[in-house]
Amino acid sequence: MPLTNTTTRYGGVAKTLHWLTALGILLAIPLGLFANDAPFSNSEELATKALLFSLHKTLGVTIFLIAVLRILWALIQPKPAPLHPERRLESFLGETVHWLLYGSLILVPLTGWIHHAATTGFAPIWMPFGQSLPFVPKSQGVADATAALHIIFERVLLIALGLHIAGALKHHFIDRDATLRRMWPGSTTAGDPRQRHRGLVPMLSAVVMWVAALGVGAGLGAFQHKATAAQVAILDDAQGNWHVEDGTLALSVRQFGSEVTGQFADWTADIRFTQQDAPGKTGTVSVTVAIGSLTLGSVSAQAMGPDFFDADQFPTATFTADLIKSADGYVTDGILRLKGAEVPVSLPFQLHIDGDTAAMQGQVSLDRRDFAVGTSMSDESQLGFSVALDIALTAIRTSD
Repeated sequence: MPLTNTTTRYGGVAKTLHWLTALGILLAIPLGLFANDAPFSNSEELATKALLFSLHKTLGVTIFLIAVLRILWALIQPKPAPLHPERRLESFLGETVHWLLYGSLILVPLTGWIHHAATTGFAPIWMPFGQSLPFVPKSQGVADATAALHIIFERVLLIALGLHIAGALKHHFIDRDATLRRMWPGSTTAGDPRQRHRGLVPMLSAVVMWVAALGVGAGLGAFQHKATAAQVAILDDAQGNWHVEDGTLALSVRQFGSEVTGQFADWTADIRFTQQDAPGKTGTVSVTVAIGSLTLGSVSAQAMGPDFFDADQFPTATFTADLIKSADGYVTDGILRLKGAEVPVSLPFQLHIDGDTAAMQGQVSLDRRDFAVGTSMSDESQLGFSVALDIALTAIRTSD
């Protein structure tokens, strides 16, 4: 079987890429559906869910690479002539569906890949590359948008794939022509080489259909942010003699070998601090955190569940501590109350004061098992026991 195309038959390269793509699609779509619906109430179920998602993602990237090769090959090869050029509408629809397929084979895996790169969470791609992408930030907004695009383009792909298969079967069983046989192994030739395809019009029609699909998706709310099930507690305003102007309260943990990072959006700090030169107690701090405000990449909803933070039952966490100056810097010694547990925590931090402005930064490592977080995840290789908590803030002195 010759490798290259002619105006009357497909070559071996085009046929191989075609059937590899078909096999990939038939595997990737059910894998994605099963992975999305798979439960994750314990470590075994979560491991299975991660396995399915990793298979789906890895297969998706593979399909993307094959599709790029297929399109590049098609651009430098002659396309076999249409078998029924006199059927103008049928030929036009067939070529439009082909363009929809080509575009979808790029857009569906690409949006899924960007979504993976923009978020943090489990289920890595099983390739030496691709965990991140150039110019794609770790951003929940980007992740949400590309997730919506992925679903919309997937629907277009399914429709185009169904029409493509229906057309092939119609040609084979009703018209009894060589359309399908030209793509089977062998050297079947058919068609008048003097006939040509319609050029840009079907491609432009496919573009219009993609735009229409985006419009329908937007109208159905595909791009609307879906709030998590957990309610975010409303926090009282902090008092104290220092007012927090801005800051971050972030955490990171390793899940299935990858670092997952997140932040609490809503928290307050009641700081009562008196600057002094001598070592000793310099004040107190009381921090209240709205647990439901945590964003943790693709596992944010899971983190709110009963086995983890249980945000519905324990909507806030508090840390009440003394501020102590030592010979080496500062430290907060106090009690962290989270999910019904009370655990002593000592957090060393750096403090820089310039007039009435103070900048603070500190980090502490916590053991999630002390707070009964993720009790079903007893395997540290699936979810690390150590959770790094980072806090940084800038505060303004309001009174002495």
